Amino acid sequence: METEQKLDDALGRLSAAIGKLEGVAHQRMNADKSMGVLEKDLQRLGEDRSQLAATLDDAEARAEKLETVNKEVSKRLVAAMETIRTVLDKQGS
Repeated sequence: METEQKLDDALGRLSAAIGKLEGVAHQRMNADKSMGVLEKDLQRLGEDRSQLAATLDDAEARAEKLETVNKEVSKRLVAAMETIRTVLDKQGS
């Protein structure tokens, strides 16, 4: 009977150990799945960042071009106004 009790105790401990092992394995599987999701999210964020950087570069180049054109238009307007003043001054004299 003592041998049966020892065997039952050993089986109980084995069963508890297997239960703990299954719990840890389940936690590990969930952690691995979570890590995979995080890695995919990180990859998507990197791709989004690259696209945003390219869009920003394009916008900055366009803004620079617009600034250059704006300066040229301003110069032409000033030149046109000076020409008009000169013509008006000559007609008024």
